[in-house]
Amino acid sequence: MGDIAKDLTAGTVGGIANLVVGHPFDTIKVKLQSQPSPAPGQLPKYAGAFDAVKQTVAAEGPRGLYKGMGAPLATVAAFNALLFTVRGQMETLLRSEPGAPLTVKQQVVAGAGAGLAVSFLACPTELIKCRLQAQSSLAEAGAVSGVALPKGPMDVARHVMRNAGVKGLFKGIVPTMGREIPGNAIMFGVYEAVKQYMAGGRDTSGLGQGSLILAGGLAGGALWLTVYPTDVVKSVIQVDDYKKPRYSGSIDALKKIVAADGVKGLYKGFGPAMARSVPANAATFVAYEITRSAMG
Repeated sequence: MGDIAKDLTAGTVGGIANLVVGHPFDTIKVKLQSQPSPAPGQLPKYAGAFDAVKQTVAAEGPRGLYKGMGAPLATVAAFNALLFTVRGQMETLLRSEPGAPLTVKQQVVAGAGAGLAVSFLACPTELIKCRLQAQSSLAEAGAVSGVALPKGPMDVARHVMRNAGVKGLFKGIVPTMGREIPGNAIMFGVYEAVKQYMAGGRDTSGLGQGSLILAGGLAGGALWLTVYPTDVVKSVIQVDDYKKPRYSGSIDALKKIVAADGVKGLYKGFGPAMARSVPANAATFVAYEITRSAMG
């Protein structure tokens, strides 16, 4: 089996592990990010992460925490094929000689290249996922206008294309790239740096699963610490109305979020995101490494 096929298979397994572990946290993150700012004297829809969990489970049952999972699950193979295959091919280009381990700086470059490639798949996938996850907030607007909300990933896609064409699926592509390129550069760089630190050198082949879990968890945490405000901007743009948008673009969204809620508005849902990032990214890297190693 060639390297590309191995990266595809291992990446797919890692992506599925990430989804199963992390999607409930992601659902709460998006609900907190996309809830509208309350009117003066009124309380927000969700008091915090735990309140969002309680309201979601009360209204929709535990299945509500996995709402919108169909879109990323359906594309997990393609997404991780791009992410890990582009990263693998860039590693090949950056190596001084075949089989030589890469430096941390080279892993940062490889991660940035992989982030650029996956942005074009992540944008429509995340748009569909975010619009499904935020439906409890959107439902109030829908009830007022009398417009029925889409009921699943394909329904969301059709609804978006009716309103804005195929380009509507790429709403938020700029902040998506602003998240994926530096985010993956940092994630893969930190992952490699932690592994090399624990291994005492560039040869990390002898590390156990515990070390991989730690490295993967720290890498995920570093990613979100760096790019979280960009993710908030992406989410509000992607759940925005197509016919009467509140935001004209990424900069406008950033300004309006800060004007309404201060800098802390750029960190709505940060708790669930960080709680998700450690176990979800640890699961991704461990599943990837074990599968890749098993294939030789």
